[in-house]
Amino acid sequence: MEDRLIRFSIRMLSIADLLVKTRAGNHIAGQLERCGTSSAFNNGEAQAAESPDDFIHKLKVVLKELKETRVCLKIIVLKPFLENPEKINQDIQECNELIAIFMKSIQTASKNKDLKNKK
Repeated sequence: MEDRLIRFSIRMLSIADLLVKTRAGNHIAGQLERCGTSSAFNNGEAQAAESPDDFIHKLKVVLKELKETRVCLKIIVLKPFLENPEKINQDIQECNELIAIFMKSIQTASKNKDLKNKK
């Protein structure tokens, strides 16, 4: 998962570099750089979590950042900030898949924590 998130982060940085150099384009590029790379960083923090609650919290941060990234990508397509915005549809799909994975991971971690607490 770490490598997949790193590749996704690199792709978000590449997209940010391609955006039009306008005030709005620069704003969206900066936002995409922050939220688009944050998921990889926060996943790394989750791997070093100090407790099950901390782990779940950090996974929720990853999920939040991925959802923010998806919004940025949709804005880029709808504005459009790229000459061929349809080229990032695969990136939106990857973001959707990552969101689904982390939603399920949060559910599983929460369920495991609850089971452990019942023992």
